Amino acid sequence: MTSSFLILHGWQNHRPQGHWQHWLADRLTSRGHDVVYPQLPNPDHPELEVWLGEFERHLTAPGRRIVIAHSLATVTWLHALHRRLPGLDSVDRALLVSPVTTLAAHPEIAGFALPPLTGLTLASPTRITAGDDDPYCPEGAQRAYADPLALTAEILPGAGHLTPDEGYGPWPSVLEWCLDGETELTAR
Repeated sequence: MTSSFLILHGWQNHRPQGHWQHWLADRLTSRGHDVVYPQLPNPDHPELEVWLGEFERHLTAPGRRIVIAHSLATVTWLHALHRRLPGLDSVDRALLVSPVTTLAAHPEIAGFALPPLTGLTLASPTRITAGDDDPYCPEGAQRAYADPLALTAEILPGAGHLTPDEGYGPWPSVLEWCLDGETELTAR
């Protein structure tokens, strides 16, 4: 069965070949799935409204999809939910990888300040995964994100921000999650 995927990158990500998202897009495409992995506008100096416009454009395209968001895209995804963007009902499930909390420390992304999370309605089954030592979420993904959203984060020891610098090119468990939705996410 063919599925559709929307893969969303984070701040300063220019979709390098060595990133797990690029690897994932290639693997899913080679298995015959429809994959959209857009370069979001101005990734070094992003604007929330512009990124939300891109999210809406992709969400309102025909068909159902599975969303995989990394880093700043996780925050943008939560803004999309908070604002109830059109197209959210087309999402079968979502995976939020390495959500960030250090937004105010970086002027380029300070405008992405988190919307209220407590009581936020998730549009589809959602999972969160992060490294236990992510410098962009020092308080931990469970406390900062999963607890307010009434979820349990899958915490990966020593995974950092899950970038190529931490060895996240190939990441087999994220591919398996994409294919079946039940796989436990594990470190590379």
